[in-house]
Amino acid sequence: MYTGEQIDDDLIWQILENANWAPTHKNTEPWFFKVLRQDKIPELCAFGAEWYQKYTPTEKFSEMKLKKIKTKPLSASHIIAVMMKRDAEKRIPKWEEEAAVACAVQNMYLTVTAMGLGGYWSTPGYALKSDDFFKLKKKEKCLGLFYIGVPKKDIDLKGTRWDIKDKVTWL
Repeated sequence: MYTGEQIDDDLIWQILENANWAPTHKNTEPWFFKVLRQDKIPELCAFGAEWYQKYTPTEKFSEMKLKKIKTKPLSASHIIAVMMKRDAEKRIPKWEEEAAVACAVQNMYLTVTAMGLGGYWSTPGYALKSDDFFKLKKKEKCLGLFYIGVPKKDIDLKGTRWDIKDKVTWL
C-alpha cells in the first residue's frame, strides 16, 4: 500500500513526540520505541521469515504468507517497533500500561493521518517474540510493529464501522 518513498526522519520524530503525550496512569509512561529505517527493514524481514518457518506448524504454513513477511515491509519508509516496559513498582495493573501504549499508538495514527501519510499497527507472531532481535531487557516486550509510509495514490481505503447506536446504552 506504500510507494517505498523515504519519509524525513524529522517527521518520524514528530510522530513519536505526539505518541509520547498519550495518557498514562500514575505517569508510568510504559512505552518506548525502536525505529527501523529502510536500510534495517530487510533484517527484520529475514528475522520474521526465519521465525515463521521455524515455529509455524506444517498444517498452518503458507508460502504466500512467507512471501509477504519477506517483501511487504520493504515498501514502508520506517517501521516502529512498539515496546512496553512495566513500571518497576507495578503500581498499576498490566492492562492499564498496555492501554497507555495503545493510546500512544493512537496518537501515532492520528499524526500520520494529519500528515497525509499511511500507518498501521500489526502484531505478527515473530514481532511478539522478538526480544533477542530488538535486544530487549527483562520486563520489556514488543507489542507490535507500526508501519509508516507514503500511501499509493490509487488506493481507496474506506473505513467501515457498525452503527454506534448498536453499541451504546444510555442509563
